[in-house]
Amino acid sequence: MNAAATTADHTNCLRCGRALRSAKSRATGYGAKCAAKVRNAPVDLTDYKPHQIASAQELIEDGAIILIRGNVFAAVSTDGTETHLVHPAACNCKAGLKGTRCYHQLAARLLLAA
Repeated sequence: MNAAATTADHTNCLRCGRALRSAKSRATGYGAKCAAKVRNAPVDLTDYKPHQIASAQELIEDGAIILIRGNVFAAVSTDGTETHLVHPAACNCKAGLKGTRCYHQLAARLLLAA
């Protein structure tokens, strides 16, 4: 996923809302501590394939998934042309509509667990 095509420069952490000071944090949307919490979130990954785990981590690192309210997120598609509504148990992407788990759902689970 191309971060430049999917995200803007963030001024506040997408997880905690604190002001972001470093260029890396502004680019990803997460401060160093929040990024570490997301990376180390206790989520069961056994139902996900390695490429889905990598895609979910990339989605988070690119700041391409944001919390809208409650447990509902907005996530940018891989090619950056669509935005999907994501809940940890459902997504409106093609895979999610078929009833399979997608990397958007995993990213939402990781963010909520952090």
